[in-house]
Amino acid sequence: VQLVESGGGLVQPGGSLRLSCAASGSTFSRYNMGWFRQAPGKERDFVATISRLGIRTYYADSVKGRFTISRENAKNTMYLQMNSLKPEDTAVYFCAAVASDNGFRSLDYDYWGQGTQVTVSS
Repeated sequence: VQLVESGGGLVQPGGSLRLSCAASGSTFSRYNMGWFRQAPGKERDFVATISRLGIRTYYADSVKGRFTISRENAKNTMYLQMNSLKPEDTAVYFCAAVASDNGFRSLDYDYWGQGTQVTVSS
């Protein structure tokens, strides 16, 4: 499966962005999906994950209550709605897919997009 992220940009603290991850090349509903982020000089961190049919979602504590992960299998697309953004949310955001059980580590995922930059700054 090929993954392409979009929707990143520059936003002020307290603002919102919605990221999209478009999938192609395979049956989207086969995959558990996740969002990760990587700030300069830091490791790639788990943000959120969603099960194949969108029934189960899990979030990192740092984004719980502010971010919402969702997917539309009919459109082969996953989303990350980000509200109440903080400067510490600044990072490159990556979407990832795995055909087996999903997890919270980057090594749990087999397929990755190229990333989209999110910058939160006044």
